[in-house]
Amino acid sequence: MKRTLYVSAATAVVLVAGGPVAVAAAATADTARTVTSAAAVPGDVTAEAAAAAALKKYPGVVESLDLDGTVWHVDVISKDGKGHAELEVAADGTVTEENRDTDENAAEHKDLIAAKVTAEQAMKAAVAAHPGQVTTVEWDNDDNSAYYWHVEVKGADNKTWDGRVDATTAKVTTSTDSDDNDDN
Repeated sequence: MKRTLYVSAATAVVLVAGGPVAVAAAATADTARTVTSAAAVPGDVTAEAAAAAALKKYPGVVESLDLDGTVWHVDVISKDGKGHAELEVAADGTVTEENRDTDENAAEHKDLIAAKVTAEQAMKAAVAAHPGQVTTVEWDNDDNSAYYWHVEVKGADNKTWDGRVDATTAKVTTSTDSDDNDDN
């Protein structure tokens, strides 16, 4: 309230003393202040915090989580397997629901729901094997047999480490180092 009064009083003084040129300069200064505050440094929302925030908004099981710039994209399957929500978790922890389906085929998600190792546990196992920040975790079965969690961790050396975490034992079964963040 006081700031508004001060700004209003300052604007009145500028109008009287400097006319239209001073008003334009004052508006430019205020706009610069607004832009600077909007471009503030993003929060430090980790993969684990993004998963927790998404599950609070839409209870279920995390199917995938991916960092895109400063926004986490999180897919959650409902515990009965019939629902699916696509959520975004912003740098400040705000969760936005982008899409929700309630007519999923529960049979398609039965292995995910029954998995002994959750996405959160897979992230912990991957970081224990290779310290850094998780940037991606997703439920997968490339060879159409055993399910696993594909986890990407960005290390302090800026290299991306890819790993598979067994969905039954949480054991990191394969890993590779890569210099880039490509999915290939």
